[in-house]
Amino acid sequence: MGEKKSSMRKPVFAKVDQLSPGTNGHNLIVKVLSSKMVLQKGRPDGPRVHQMRIAECLVGDETGTILFTARNEQVETMKPETTVILRNAKIDMFKGSMRLAVDKWGRVEAAADPATFTVKEENNLSLIEYELVNVEG
Repeated sequence: MGEKKSSMRKPVFAKVDQLSPGTNGHNLIVKVLSSKMVLQKGRPDGPRVHQMRIAECLVGDETGTILFTARNEQVETMKPETTVILRNAKIDMFKGSMRLAVDKWGRVEAAADPATFTVKEENNLSLIEYELVNVEG
């Protein structure tokens, strides 16, 4: 029982062009290029009304861009021109294309310093259409 507690591992940050379908656990530093509200509705949640909001945000780094689905309080952080740190992000597939998302196990936080890179806008990974095939083995 005298096992020594290991110290926290340093996060490994990936680049947008390294993302692939069906993967998760990604840490990224990205710039928000645009943000568009796609759903906003009130939901009765006990004594108070809970606002449900979803925004599609185009985010990217020096290797490419991808659509990020921001939910509820994440929408506030994902403002255009903001540099954002995404922790434990995952790739969701939507109509055959990749979307980046952060669920309750991850974090979306505004970076203290703006990123110095220029976003490579011509490489949008969300425009690539994938056909997922089940392989029997």
